[in-house]
Formats: sequence, structure tokens, C-alpha cells
Amino acid sequence: MAMSMTVRKSERLLNLLIMLLVQRTYVPKDRIRAILYPGSSTDAFEKMFERDKEELRSLGVPIEVGSIDPYFDDDPGYRIRPDQFALPDISLTADEAAVIGLATRVWEHARLAEATTEAVRKLTALGVPIDVSALDIAESRLSADEPSFDVFWEATQERTPVEFDYRRSGATTTTKRHLQPWGVVRYSGRWYVVGLDTDRGEERVFRLSRVRGDARKSGEPGSYEVPPGTDIRATTMRLAPAPTTGRAVLLVREHAGLALRRDAESVERGVVGPDERTAWDRVVISRGGDGVSDEVLGYGADVYVEEPAELRTTVVDRLRAAVGAAS
Repeated sequence: MAMSMTVRKSERLLNLLIMLLVQRTYVPKDRIRAILYPGSSTDAFEKMFERDKEELRSLGVPIEVGSIDPYFDDDPGYRIRPDQFALPDISLTADEAAVIGLATRVWEHARLAEATTEAVRKLTALGVPIDVSALDIAESRLSADEPSFDVFWEATQERTPVEFDYRRSGATTTTKRHLQPWGVVRYSGRWYVVGLDTDRGEERVFRLSRVRGDARKSGEPGSYEVPPGTDIRATTMRLAPAPTTGRAVLLVREHAGLALRRDAESVERGVVGPDERTAWDRVVISRGGDGVSDEVLGYGADVYVEEPAELRTTVVDRLRAAVGAAS
């Protein structure tokens, strides 16, 4: 039952994302309610809609609020500007976007990919023209060393406490932690969970790659609420270690690495690459050095590190370790 509820929430979030993205004007709240929250009471709709907006914003989706008609004092409307989201225009109308699932920065994660596939299937069944390649911007991937993502994500949606073993940076032993998770967010190339550490009675942030073993739900769904006005991303930036920024020069296969290109310092097209199966581009990026190897590894054979040498060595060593573990 909990799993089906999580999928429904994820589908609703993806629907909201697409609805706000494909509109050229602000979408009125009553239309959003009628299409994505049918049958809900006014109070239930307001709570779910506010929570869904904050979930998308915590993932970096720039939701704008504005007046639908500047000459009348109407209720505000909502939209996502494609130029700010760096997503090509999609020829749909809001009425056709009757379904959805979550989430831009974890699009290719298996559980959410299932929700995306189902949303596309439903839209196609309605006869809606869909350019699936336009969704390639949601290209970020989860690292293999973050298997606890599912548990924290579902617990965040359900408002269920989580228990897990955690090893801090530089520590040689793990400690058991108890958390009421408020949200999961990507920051400086790493995934973090933010919430209330109930052992210490304080808000804390934990890096998912430092969770050891299986994270476990340890309470009832709906047993706590996120403090009103909580900004998950701002809390992460305040509590997480400050990122170290470094410059990397990458060879990126043509039409790949859209997230890398979006905020690159420069892109040089048509350079000589490590193979001739496709064209290659040279992409220069500045990233937090702690997580850039994870990001590069996520693209597999579509990205090759030219410099710095330390980054290339780290990527190669991790690839060899992965091959060795699989053999």
C-alpha cells in the first residue's frame, strides 16, 4: 500500500512538472486542481499542492508565480520557463498533460523511470504528440554507492522516520542515526538527505554515499510534519561542507551530456575524440571536486576526461574496480 501511494505521488509530481513546463502562460490554480488533484477537498488540495511545489523546487525546478491577467486582480498562476529549465519546447497543452511522475534530476533512476514511461504511455494513448528526446535534459544519474536513495525518497514522501548506519568523513566506525527526513537534494555533485535528527533534536544533513548497509523505515507513515517554510536546498547549503570548485576539461560525445553542457564555461564542437562512432565536443566545466568523478562516471563511454590528471586517474581506477567486481 505504501509503495502504490509513493508511485501516485511521484506520478502527480511529474504531471505537475510537465503541465507547468509546456505552457507559455501562467496556469491558473483551479485548472491545476481539476486536472491533477480531482476529487480533493480545498484543504487537501492546498496542502498537497504546496508540498508538491516545494518538492520540485528542492530538485532545482524553477517554478514561477505571476498574474494571469495584468489588468485584473485574479488569483496567481504558475509556470516553468523552458529557457530557465534548459529544456527544449514541447508542443503540448496543459489539458493534454493529464498525467505525471517526478523528477528531473533523478529521471533515469529505475523506479522513477517506470513512472515516466507510464506517463508517456498515457499521453500517447490520448493522441498527444510527444518528443521524448526533449526530456533528455533530466539526465543526472544516481551513483552506485547510493543504494539508500529509494528508502529516503519514499520516507520523505510518506513522512516516515528512517534508521540507518552512518560513517562520517574521516571516521573508522559507523554510528546508528534516526532521522525524520524532510527532503532529498543534490548539492555539489552529491545526494543528501535533510531532516530532524531525533537523537540530537537538531536539523541535520547526511550524505547518502556515507550510509552503510540498508537504511530502514522505523515508524508509521504521517508520523511527523516538515516545519513550515523549510527550504531543503538552502538548509543543505548551510549545513553541508562547503564545496571545493575545480576546473575539468572533458570530451563529450555529440548529443550527450546535456547537464554538463548547460552550465559549461565553454563548448568546442567537432574535436578529435577517443573513438569515431560519433562526433565529439570539448566541454570545460567548474564543479565541486568532491562529486565530479561521480557525475562523469554516470555518463559511461559518452564522456572522457582530458584534465586534470587526478580526475582522470580517479575515474579510471573506479572503472577498473567496477569491472573487477563484476568479473
